[in-house]
Amino acid sequence: MTTPDPNVPQNPSTGPDGSHPAGAQGSYPAGPPAPAYGQPPAENPGKTMGIVGLVLGFLGPLSLVGLILSIVGLRKSKKVGQSNGVAVAGIIVSSLMLVGVIIGSIALGLGVAHVLEVCNDLGPGTHIENGVTYTCG
Repeated sequence: MTTPDPNVPQNPSTGPDGSHPAGAQGSYPAGPPAPAYGQPPAENPGKTMGIVGLVLGFLGPLSLVGLILSIVGLRKSKKVGQSNGVAVAGIIVSSLMLVGVIIGSIALGLGVAHVLEVCNDLGPGTHIENGVTYTCG
């Protein structure tokens, strides 16, 4: 057995004779590979669906399609560990617009039903009831 020379720097991961202890390899553990220089970051797979869902969310009756596309886009993004604020905005806008369309449709339906009922009672022609003019045909 030889004594190490105190003037020569020693590698702490090797023994005095330069051999590696059991299990040690003398290097740092490998981490994730660094992205290559100039390589763009990975594209968010749900970004396009989120944008389309947001745009359709503003288009009244198409807000249901926008809601579905935004949810699918958000799920695709979450699957790869990325955030997708556009898809979240699409979900919110589409949901609010869909509720508005449903409420508007109910109000329109009730209004048409009321006019039909009044016209059935009054018959054909133009009538004024409580300051409201009804034209029944």
